[in-house]
Amino acid sequence: MAPLSKARTALSALRADLAGEVLAPGDPGYDEARTVFNAMIDRHPAVIAQCEGKADVVRAVRFARELDLKIAVRGGGHSVAGMAVNDNGLVVDLRRMHEVTVHPGSASVRVEGGAVMSHLDRATQPHGLATTGGRVSTTGVGGFVLGGGNGWLDRAFGLAVDNLLGVELVTADGSTVLATARENPELFWALHGGGGNFGVATALTLKLHELPEFSLALLMFVPETGPEAVRTYRDVIAAAPPEVGGGVLYITGPPEPFVPEHLVGTLLCAVLVTYVGGEDDLRKLAQPLLALPHAAEVVSAMPYADFQCMLDAPSGLRNHWSVEYASALPDELVDAFCARAPFMPVPSACQQALFPQGGAIASGHAEFPVPYRGAAWTVHPFGVWADPADDEQALRWVRDVRADVRPWRTGAVYLNFIGDEGRDRVVAGLGTENLNRLAQVKRQYDPDNVFRYNHNIPPA
Repeated sequence: MAPLSKARTALSALRADLAGEVLAPGDPGYDEARTVFNAMIDRHPAVIAQCEGKADVVRAVRFARELDLKIAVRGGGHSVAGMAVNDNGLVVDLRRMHEVTVHPGSASVRVEGGAVMSHLDRATQPHGLATTGGRVSTTGVGGFVLGGGNGWLDRAFGLAVDNLLGVELVTADGSTVLATARENPELFWALHGGGGNFGVATALTLKLHELPEFSLALLMFVPETGPEAVRTYRDVIAAAPPEVGGGVLYITGPPEPFVPEHLVGTLLCAVLVTYVGGEDDLRKLAQPLLALPHAAEVVSAMPYADFQCMLDAPSGLRNHWSVEYASALPDELVDAFCARAPFMPVPSACQQALFPQGGAIASGHAEFPVPYRGAAWTVHPFGVWADPADDEQALRWVRDVRADVRPWRTGAVYLNFIGDEGRDRVVAGLGTENLNRLAQVKRQYDPDNVFRYNHNIPPA
């Protein structure tokens, strides 16, 4: 740490140089700026640099290196481990950098590093185009994509990294680098799952796909019908084209007009069928589910960007998530999955989720460091609750959901779905065979491990 006088001088210079705002403890807006999605994270950075553009990011990184400050990078701030903020270090806050530029002619989009999914989806929607995004509208695009990126469109369009065309990066020494398949290709490879280990992504370019129509069927079942509903959904997916996706979510019945009043606030099994296409065809595909007795139903065509907001979890709640990948979904796993749901906190914003893989996920680029690509199903306990008194129950429920999958788990991990679960899980999220190659890239671009507030890859 630099002497106090040097630090004060450097901070004054940073305030003068940055087009954006610089916040320190005691400044108006500091507490709001350090708050992230997970209310269990309460950290106090020494400096928050709210950057307006790439030049601000370069200046902020050089400031931190000069004072030997730890660096955290904030895009959407959705990391369950709170990786977007640190104690006594610098936060490079990208949220002011959220411009999205659509290029319909080349079916591509340039997204600044602080954009969230709603920025991206609202910009591409008028053009009838989309790309794989997160399952809520408030997720940061940068962290989502660089961590691999699975979402509602992944069976049709592939993982987010399968659609990555380029990354504009500020590296640990304050240099700017462009990574594409032709320019710095080894860095480009590492950014397909290696996350924020190699620098600050100030912009990403993504491939877009035609999405003129999007429709969904959302059915609510009482828990007693849950196992039959899950097995039927499994069978629908097995016979469906890759344009069909969705998932099963055990949730608290929401106070929506389509949910019977006596089921609001109770445990329900929600089966969601998404379709890259129109409502009539969706009804045919989902007919086995529609034929089951269910408590609530919504079947509709809907703009994809509107759908992306439907399952948004509110910020400011307590969060703990995890994931396991299953090689298959036999009846035994269906029964175990459904039997575990009553143990999650209800009422709450928790979701016990089951997502199908296959389609364009499985047929994507096998060389990228995303080892979960070949799994059949994702099991995702998504713990979100308000009362600290529920902490023990929620953490135990997440742990037990993972344990239930053990006989069928592949061992792979999607790092965006976990917090700090130890080194073995990071290795499982990148692939043992990829780690040495990733560590070599890390050594080239960040030999001092400046960017360590992530699922870290130590330099070789």
